[in-house]
Amino acid sequence: MSEAVTKPPLATAPAGDPNRWKALVFIALAQLMVVLDATIVNIALPSAQQDLGISDGNRQWVVTAYALAFGGLLLFGGRIADLWGRKRAFLLGLAGFAAASALGGAATTGGMMFGARALQGVFGALLAPAALSLLAVMFTDAKERAKAFGIYGAIAGGGGAVGLILGGFLTEYLDWRWTFFVNVPFAVVAAAGAWFVIREPEGGRNRSPLDIPGVVLSTLGLVSLVYGFTRAETDGWSDAVTISMFVASVVLLLAFVLVEQRVKAPLLPLRVVADRSRGGIYLSLGLAIIGMFGLFLFLTYYLQVVKGYSPVKTGFAFLPMVAGMITGSTQIGARLMIRVPARLLMGPGFALAALGMLLLTQLEIGSSYAALLLPAMVLLGLGMGTAFMPAMSLATQGVEPRDAGVASAMVNTSQQVGGAIGTALLNTIAASATTSYVKDHIGSATAVPQQQLVKLQAMVHGYSTAIWFAVGILAVASLIAFTMVNAGKPGAVKMASGDGAEDEIPVPVVAH
Repeated sequence: MSEAVTKPPLATAPAGDPNRWKALVFIALAQLMVVLDATIVNIALPSAQQDLGISDGNRQWVVTAYALAFGGLLLFGGRIADLWGRKRAFLLGLAGFAAASALGGAATTGGMMFGARALQGVFGALLAPAALSLLAVMFTDAKERAKAFGIYGAIAGGGGAVGLILGGFLTEYLDWRWTFFVNVPFAVVAAAGAWFVIREPEGGRNRSPLDIPGVVLSTLGLVSLVYGFTRAETDGWSDAVTISMFVASVVLLLAFVLVEQRVKAPLLPLRVVADRSRGGIYLSLGLAIIGMFGLFLFLTYYLQVVKGYSPVKTGFAFLPMVAGMITGSTQIGARLMIRVPARLLMGPGFALAALGMLLLTQLEIGSSYAALLLPAMVLLGLGMGTAFMPAMSLATQGVEPRDAGVASAMVNTSQQVGGAIGTALLNTIAASATTSYVKDHIGSATAVPQQQLVKLQAMVHGYSTAIWFAVGILAVASLIAFTMVNAGKPGAVKMASGDGAEDEIPVPVVAH
């Protein structure tokens, strides 16, 4: 007697929230605020330092206080979003970020500024994973998800450059304090809109008890790692405190992994990072950010110090990169993501960005913006935008709804830690190359103008040397994306076949 073969029913895309596109506007606005803040304050830092009497030795804490709180608390913030609900965490994050920004704008002392920046980092660590996980649970249809994450990826990639433009305008024409105050209207509009239009899907919360040992170990481990790289930038890699921070970070994070394997309700379920594709995305994304973050700083100094651009003109010089990122995310990544596997977007995307970076290794004092910087920025923008879009989407695709916040937090953690590593590593390489160049060439320059020229040449030599390392890092990111990210097209789901293998079955999009 033959057995009837029962075919599994085709999966159907669930009905989406009718307000999901309106919600995207306010989620994107909140994300833009967080991303802008990473660069907008850098432009204002010299003016703020002078007004508040912050010493050269302490000025780094304007950046470091934010980075430590943000990078160290992201996993905790993602878990809180899963526990409390993403909408509630999103609104609380917005309110706290706005209040901390107002405090920073009203600062009268350096200590008050450092405290405000740390508070921004705390609430940013709650806001960023809540925003990304809201997108993950609200957009379930493959085509719609591609469009939504295309927009989100463009903002995540290009927002930093927009921050340079806005920071230049506010600092030059108003006052440095407005680089903080500008966050308040952003947050008010995003919170008001989110309150009325966001409807979080039911059943997506993780109500398990909070993993306190995991929270403590992960926070201390990430803070030690970020501070170690920050300290290396100012005090050198052989500094005793720098080394002890790295050792402490390794010990704490290893202990964190061991604890997560044993507790019933882990802060970071290892199933989230054990997936080959997701692990490859976190790793390649972190490496790409390492390569990109130092570049913003190098080009800002090159354009202002070497080429004599004003802050506003410097900001506008980055516009081609922003345009490239938007085009790569919304036109290339979003359109092709439902047609080709993610690795065929991420791998070539990072490779294209590496090619743009390769052009910048030819940087000289007299380099033409139109002939060198413009094409390099366009290639960088197109490549990063194309790669960021599927990375943002697939990093949260396929995770259980109760893990969406933590999976989103891992995306932000890889970016934040990558940014800290990139800034410290590439700046150290550039500074070392600059010092060596000056030592080798300053003896032959007798007149003051010649000495000034040698110093500028040394600065540019340092930048181009560091950019060579960035090229290699982006090439490695491309290789990891090609080899590790094995997820299929998002329009397919994997279902177990009778022989234990997995077959990809197309998911028809059901019209609603």
